[in-house]
Amino acid sequence: MGDKTNRFETEVVHKGYDSKKMLGSLAVPLFQTSTYTFDTSEQGERRFSGEEEGYVYSRLGNPTVTVLEERIAALEKAERGLAFSSGMAAVSAVLVSLTKTGDHILCSQGLYGCTFGLLTMLKEKYKIQHDFSAMESKEQIRSQIRPETVAVYVETPINPTMKLIDLQMVAEVAGEYDIPVIVDNTFSSPYLQRPLELGCDVVVHSATKYIGGHGDVIAGLVAGKKEFLDHMAMTTQKDMGGILSPFDAWLLLRGLKTLPIRLDRHCDNAEKVFASLKHHPKIRHIYYPGDESHPYHRIKEKQMKRGGGLISFEIEGTKEDAQQLLNHLEFIQIAVSLGDAETLIQHPATMTHAVVPEASRKEMGISDQLLRLSVGLEHWEDIWEDLEQALNQL
Repeated sequence: MGDKTNRFETEVVHKGYDSKKMLGSLAVPLFQTSTYTFDTSEQGERRFSGEEEGYVYSRLGNPTVTVLEERIAALEKAERGLAFSSGMAAVSAVLVSLTKTGDHILCSQGLYGCTFGLLTMLKEKYKIQHDFSAMESKEQIRSQIRPETVAVYVETPINPTMKLIDLQMVAEVAGEYDIPVIVDNTFSSPYLQRPLELGCDVVVHSATKYIGGHGDVIAGLVAGKKEFLDHMAMTTQKDMGGILSPFDAWLLLRGLKTLPIRLDRHCDNAEKVFASLKHHPKIRHIYYPGDESHPYHRIKEKQMKRGGGLISFEIEGTKEDAQQLLNHLEFIQIAVSLGDAETLIQHPATMTHAVVPEASRKEMGISDQLLRLSVGLEHWEDIWEDLEQALNQL
């Protein structure tokens, strides 16, 4: 395609690929190769020195992966994208690129369990400190920024409490100190939320989730300014080696084509399941950004297209009751991922956030009664009826 910028639904199908340059192949070809040949030794020298563009070795670049990177950059309105072997490889590369011993990271009050584990490791091994912030106001954020703060790291919606952070507000404060803002956009995908348009600097995704959408690939993506991503590509990505395989990139490109259609269906189903779930007597609290009474609904209206496909809820009862509810489900699957065609449910305190110490979990709002539901693409009434029969057995 040419340089024209099309609407999201068109870019997600076409961006970064011209079939005319690939023998007319409608699908992006799978370049399943580890290395590339040079016409001459002088060409090899020029490519290694950066004087000439071209592929050298698939850890440094691959044509199938390049299409994916260009596509995620277009969808997030970024200058460049980078692909990684997992969401945590992407998060790790960004944070390692930005930090050195003695630095400080300010984080949203609530993070994916493995991100929490990474921050703990950085603190223990390399003296890189971190603090958590509710990020409710500019004054609160300013009060927690230190002279050694080098990054602000945000999840929104936060996993699994569904709390929202005002990204524009955070970006404005961080801009006062020239500190980059990194946003984990996994729960929304660029179809529902684009942090860079709100002033943030870097977006990370576990592409395993909504971007892939079919539960068959592990991958991570980063999008942001070209200067920073160029630096990361030639340092933490190249030297630590957490690169994406061509086949996994091919799977993601296939999944991406239906992202808008899938997300709309996920949101439709989630809205209907939420409307039924919130009235059940065994539900103590329910958290869904699409809920007009959600305490952060104003932020949702400001920065999200729709409420998304994830619902978290606390049941009346004990940890054992929460686990029994999962065991009573008939077709809803007990699994820790999200964004798949199948409806998935998990118990964060003992699964995704088990690595987080109990006191920290409680500070994040993760109780033993909390469950996280990733609403799938099945008929919403079947999803609701399965939940209802399981709740009624408590």
